[in-house]
Amino acid sequence: MRPEAVVFDIGNVLIEWQPEKFYDAQIGPERRAEMFGAVDLHAMNDRVDTGNPFRETIYETAAAHPEWRPEIEMWHDRWIEMATPVISHSLRLMEALQAKGIPVFSLTNFGIQSYDLAARHYPFLRRFDRDFISGHIGTIKPDPAIYAEVETVSAVAPGRLIFTDDRADNIRVAAERGWKTHHFEGPRGWADRLVEEGLLTTAEAA
Repeated sequence: MRPEAVVFDIGNVLIEWQPEKFYDAQIGPERRAEMFGAVDLHAMNDRVDTGNPFRETIYETAAAHPEWRPEIEMWHDRWIEMATPVISHSLRLMEALQAKGIPVFSLTNFGIQSYDLAARHYPFLRRFDRDFISGHIGTIKPDPAIYAEVETVSAVAPGRLIFTDDRADNIRVAAERGWKTHHFEGPRGWADRLVEEGLLTTAEAA
């Protein structure tokens, strides 16, 4: 059955999101490894992604770890440098789908304020046909509730949704709900899958 709507994750699908890579460049791999071992920065980011205030959450964490305070504050102050670059082929696929009138949704773990910041730098983030942003929903993938929100709000049957995400746990829950899924490991494979599903031609997916 041909999908009715296409659902994109954002981090590492449309925009590279590699905080460790950023910190390796700023403070070196050894100090980065020490900091990430001492402070659960991804858990901090999960709190932002569930709707907690962006700056306050990061600055509170920084204050609680004064030995790493300047480095942790970079997570807010230099955040856009961490969320870069755009994965251009993925963006072309999104635009090609929409040019054919195929609805494209986002389903992303993203904070409220951090998403607004990203959208100022990447205007295409305002061009989804529907946005499903964890900060606004109040829960993050792979909580089944966030997938249920997509189904309810969009009124698209699970079997008519196709979803790509770089994390296997996020894909697994969607598949358990009956969604078509694609584990994103690069835009070429995603392009091929969209052609296979009859959504784009080979030329359109190039």
